[in-house]
Amino acid sequence: MFEPWGVLVILIACPLLGGLPLIAWITYALTHKQLSQVGTGNISVSAAFYHGGKFVGILAVLSEAFKGVAAVLLTRLFFPDGSSWELIALIALVIGRYWIGRGAGTTNVVWGFVVHDPLVAIFVSFFAGISFTILQSRQVVKFGVLLLFPLFVALLHISDIPRILAAVALAGLMGWIYTKIPDDMNLPAQEEGQTESQAMLEFLRGDVYDGLRQRAMVSLDEELDAAIVGEKAATLSQIKRWGYPVPKGWVLAPIDDPELLTEFLQPSELSPLVVRSSAIGEDSEQASAAGQYETILNVTSPEALQSAIAQVQASYNQPSAVQYRRDRGLNDSAMAVLIQQQVQSVYSGVAFSRDPITQQGDAIIIEALPGSPTQVVSGKVTPEQYRAFVIETENSSAVQLEGQGRVPQALIKQVAYLAYRLEKRYHGTPQDIEWSYDGQTLWVLQSRPITTLLPMWTRKIAAEVIPGVIHPLTWSINRPLTCGVWGEFFTLVLGDRALGLDFAETATLHYSRAYFNASLLGDIFLRMGLPSESLEFLTRGAKLSKPSWESTWENLPGLGKLLKRELSLEKDFKRDYHQRFIPGLSQLAQEDIDNLEPSKLLIRIDFILELLRHGTYYSILAPLSAALRQAIFRVKDGQIDNSVTPEVAALRSLSALATDAKEVLLEFEPQQVFEKLKQTPEGEKILQEFDELLQDYGYLSEVGTDISVPTWRENPQMIKQMFVQLMQGNEPQSGAKDAINSIFGGKRKRSFVQRRVDIKGRVTEVYSRLLAELRWSFVALENIWLKSGLLKKTGDIFFLDFDEVRRLVVGEDSRLIEQLDKLVELKRSQFVQDNEIIQVPLLVYGNTPPHPLAPSVLYSDQILQGIGASPGQAEGRVKVLRNLQDLPEIDRDTILVVPYTDSGWAPLLLRAGGLIAEVGGRLSHGAIVAREYGIPAVMDVRGATWLLQDGQRVRIDGSRGIVELSNDLRPE
Repeated sequence: MFEPWGVLVILIACPLLGGLPLIAWITYALTHKQLSQVGTGNISVSAAFYHGGKFVGILAVLSEAFKGVAAVLLTRLFFPDGSSWELIALIALVIGRYWIGRGAGTTNVVWGFVVHDPLVAIFVSFFAGISFTILQSRQVVKFGVLLLFPLFVALLHISDIPRILAAVALAGLMGWIYTKIPDDMNLPAQEEGQTESQAMLEFLRGDVYDGLRQRAMVSLDEELDAAIVGEKAATLSQIKRWGYPVPKGWVLAPIDDPELLTEFLQPSELSPLVVRSSAIGEDSEQASAAGQYETILNVTSPEALQSAIAQVQASYNQPSAVQYRRDRGLNDSAMAVLIQQQVQSVYSGVAFSRDPITQQGDAIIIEALPGSPTQVVSGKVTPEQYRAFVIETENSSAVQLEGQGRVPQALIKQVAYLAYRLEKRYHGTPQDIEWSYDGQTLWVLQSRPITTLLPMWTRKIAAEVIPGVIHPLTWSINRPLTCGVWGEFFTLVLGDRALGLDFAETATLHYSRAYFNASLLGDIFLRMGLPSESLEFLTRGAKLSKPSWESTWENLPGLGKLLKRELSLEKDFKRDYHQRFIPGLSQLAQEDIDNLEPSKLLIRIDFILELLRHGTYYSILAPLSAALRQAIFRVKDGQIDNSVTPEVAALRSLSALATDAKEVLLEFEPQQVFEKLKQTPEGEKILQEFDELLQDYGYLSEVGTDISVPTWRENPQMIKQMFVQLMQGNEPQSGAKDAINSIFGGKRKRSFVQRRVDIKGRVTEVYSRLLAELRWSFVALENIWLKSGLLKKTGDIFFLDFDEVRRLVVGEDSRLIEQLDKLVELKRSQFVQDNEIIQVPLLVYGNTPPHPLAPSVLYSDQILQGIGASPGQAEGRVKVLRNLQDLPEIDRDTILVVPYTDSGWAPLLLRAGGLIAEVGGRLSHGAIVAREYGIPAVMDVRGATWLLQDGQRVRIDGSRGIVELSNDLRPE
């Protein structure tokens, strides 16, 4: 019973001991300085030396040494000497030191380890001392020690596995903490540091000039901090460490003395240098500062180098630069200087990874000329202009090029791919890249965000969530519901790090279509420790890059909370299904909305919205959960049964009913099917079952998430037409596929995923029913206002937003009532104008994008690339269908081309030979239905409804995600 008490004491007492702010108390008592408010804000031994002087520093060392020794001795009261629990006590001490005491705990560990295992401590100290004397690199020695001491523990105590594991855990924890807190040794000794401490600080920092190394010679090979050396230098160092060619360079921080560097570099006619600005805040997402500061080329002597450095530094205070910062609300900071080997340019120029003029599409814009890049950016010479498109698939990549000139096309394609890859590296943020080619190597001279193209808005995901042209009323309800639930998820994970994020800005309307804020979502996912493309991975099956382990570790508690929500999803939904949704839907069904007055209808609407708020939570989490589980367990799409999904269930029922009807009417005219069925008892039974089906699934519509679109119950003509077409054709055979699925594939894995898919289907049913009830409530309210003359035309209510509807019901806003006709007409006019735009870009930039351009033709060798969403191949004639107003005759030779797919489009796929959609992924409605009935489908084919024409013959491959245009390109 003694050891368990020991464990409890260690796990409670050691973190508290580690968090005890002895250093802060000592420093404040002797100097009246609060370490948390000066320098880096760390409360560390080095900070005590720096801000308090030698005596304060020595006392700080003794206080922290006492903590480490005390933790080990405390452990020995309960456990044998040298046990692994002594290292666990140090781990607990370090955790308290970091989380409470705002320090790394290095001194604690060093002295605690000396008491724990003196032999290992001697060996590690010996090697560390030699390494530091030779290398003069704190970083190498610091992280080297973290590798050495677990290694020595393993060598000297090879049979003590718990001790080895504890040593590895302690080293890993220390390494992680080193990456999370600023290094106090980076504080300049010449700035605020106590004079008596400067010599020691300079030695420990490695600032000993030996002809090759000294503080002022920071190179681009190192990891640089933009807050010290500016964004330009920090970005180039990062790009260089990624492996891209960047000319060798050195950086002078604002406080550094350039004299020793100028003596070392020794520029000459044969080895000229270029001196560039790297101001703090330059080349950032807030401001580019393009052309505001000096760049000096062809520096060929030490004297010229010293003069160029002074000239670049002085340019920070030029009137135009000062005014630029004031105009953009930027604080005055300081100028770092970047010195690089000058590239002897054969060709050079700039590249924009996105078009800054059109602010849409994915064209890469390149400007190039023979000679120096300064010609291009100076604006004094007109460069050659090129447009390029990078098409990348799983197995290959290609670059299409528009434009010709003196610059070799192979080089321009190389530049285009460079811009494409750098944008990817920066999580999709458009990049302005300066480049140069010396005849052998394509050099990166600069990369910065294109500030005018932020934020980036994407339609890729939004087009599946809420497709089509959107009425104001629909958007005023959907946006707060969706953004609010996403904000709840993000806040759950981020906690305090969510402060300052406006989740209402995650979505907006452009051209009356929904767009998601790719910049904000990417930033949020990165803060969560997840790749920036996480949402696209979960909703569209996109590739996922590796997340940053540091941020993932930091967000583990929040991610754990989200995982807990996922694990309890089934239990939570069943509870709400029986206690909230079923009673709510029953109450709504019993109300006679045609006899409710406006105030009662508003109460009903608010009641539905409250249910929808809870339903939205499940409508987001259930599909994401199903997608995540499917990805983790690698369950193929074809192994998933989507029969619980309402549209799939409705199609199965409709198909079965059509088969029964064919047995009743062996011969029939399509226009007379329903009249003929009325003439026999068997036919009457079919019609009764058809009405029951319409009653069961009448809440579905062409666009399930858009309440402005009539439901099947209101407009049954499309279902009747599809019923007749099913009677004319052959019923799709899905039984064979189901039999195969029951034989092959891991049943446990599929069951683990299938349960989530079934929940997703039930959530879709509940959510769709609630949206239908919401629509019918607004239609009832509109009918009252049409009779009273408040509204003039059917559908007018959907051109108001919900706040305006509420104010009209309350009746206190006389000004709104007076201007209502003009307001509705203005919104209707804008809606009609936007509706006439056939093609809208998948990506737009900024908050006021221009009128959309026609999409670029992104195919080579007559092949269009998309996402393979349903396997198989099919060849046929194109039928472009932009809406469901007029249903065409469809057969197995028809390849449907649609802008998007929602539940209302699903019946068309029963008889089509294949599907091509402009947006969507493997998890969209069309993909699910296509797989259910064995129809090949390719989603995300950009501009398909514009590029393809009725009658054009195509061949599609739903496995590889390609559409091949045959030689017969003329429409019939």
